[in-house]
Amino acid sequence: MKGKEDQEMSFLDHLEELRWHIVRALAAVIVSTIVVFLCKNFVWDTIILGPTKKNFFTYRIFCEMSQSLCFGPKDTRMFTRDFGEQFMMHMVSSFWIGVIVAFPYILWEAWRFIKPGLYEKEQKAIRGVVFICSALFFLGVLFGYYVVTPFGISFLSNYTISDSIESTVSLESYIDNLTMFVLPVGLVFELPMIVYFLAKVGILSGDFMKKFRRHAIVVIVMVAAVVTPPDVVSCILVSLPLVLLYEVSIFV
Repeated sequence: MKGKEDQEMSFLDHLEELRWHIVRALAAVIVSTIVVFLCKNFVWDTIILGPTKKNFFTYRIFCEMSQSLCFGPKDTRMFTRDFGEQFMMHMVSSFWIGVIVAFPYILWEAWRFIKPGLYEKEQKAIRGVVFICSALFFLGVLFGYYVVTPFGISFLSNYTISDSIESTVSLESYIDNLTMFVLPVGLVFELPMIVYFLAKVGILSGDFMKKFRRHAIVVIVMVAAVVTPPDVVSCILVSLPLVLLYEVSIFV
């Protein structure tokens, strides 16, 4: 008898199968979110508010390299505008970190749904896709957190148009910026895998990407400008690794 994966399924069977994959993926996100929510002190004091402190890892590394490279965020007061803002930001931040933690399992569930519909040679061609995509995503998240975030926060907090204006920032604004610094960068680091799939189906080739390299750089800068807060430093910091990833994609 054929196994379940080898049996031909109807459209409704596919929907039922997809529903359970989505349910399991959402369950993983919920569990991760709850765990992060309960680890409030460590998550907030060490991770979320880490880039606002002058002893943050990135600031210390650059200062140890050379005093001329020392930089850091300006002392800025953080406030809440609404009565329940702290609770809501605790929920929102826990959810996004939960998504990041559960990302490999989400990919694995997606792969389990897609795999039965692929030929054996196609399955072999993209073997290890979950591990590679997860590694690229976490690499992007770490780059966003340890490189883009410190430079972005330092630039935005130190930028002034008048000495008579006091620097304060709402907690919601900080969380929104931190999310934009980290999560989209993790997603755009999936570029080599996206290119790999497009090459496998015959849409892209290395020669094509070389021919339109200059056009791609313009698009990359535009994408970086969209996924990062509106400042030049963040845009450049995201554009440079994306250009490097584009060159890696040509090799892939």
